[in-house]
Amino acid sequence: MIKNVFMDVIPDIWPMLIIILVIVCSLRITYLVTKHKKFLLHRELIYLIAIVYILCLFHVVTFQDINYGVSNFVPFKEIFRYSIGSDKFFKNVMGNIVLFIPYGFLASYFLDNKKLGVITILTVITSLTIESVQYYIGRVFDIDDIILNLVGGIIGFLAFVGVDAIRSKIKLFRNDTVLDILIIVLLVLAILYSFNMNIFMIWG
Repeated sequence: MIKNVFMDVIPDIWPMLIIILVIVCSLRITYLVTKHKKFLLHRELIYLIAIVYILCLFHVVTFQDINYGVSNFVPFKEIFRYSIGSDKFFKNVMGNIVLFIPYGFLASYFLDNKKLGVITILTVITSLTIESVQYYIGRVFDIDDIILNLVGGIIGFLAFVGVDAIRSKIKLFRNDTVLDILIIVLLVLAILYSFNMNIFMIWG
């Protein structure tokens, strides 16, 4: 599901993505060099991942699946319309949850936040803004989307808390070099998965 969304979005946003990443990377590198700041690869890659995520999120919530239906202001009304396991359930229910898991994780990471209330407020503000904007661009306002986005944000927050706990208890994961290698490996695996590339075929 995540792979399908990503592959649907990339063909539409790659020009904007390249331009923005080049601008951001050049500014960031210049800042690090001129200010003599320490370069941490894993931290810089997380910054770039956040930018790519925001661009993909913007495209998904503003350009895809234009809907001229009726807005829903009754909690759980739309959620229970779909049969568990159906295509619409995965797209409209699970999709809205998964969409905000990165938000909960990244927001918690950048704020070094371990308070559920903070991420709850931030997720609601962001999701409410998205739904309100969608209402005025030809889509609909759905209170259930906000609820599902909130669930996703909380899952992302819990993932951050779990990863942070592991990092604090295992000394190896506090080493910058290890973190650099780990995030590179994860990115390579994500790219291979997204583009249906078989690592064994590549090495062969």
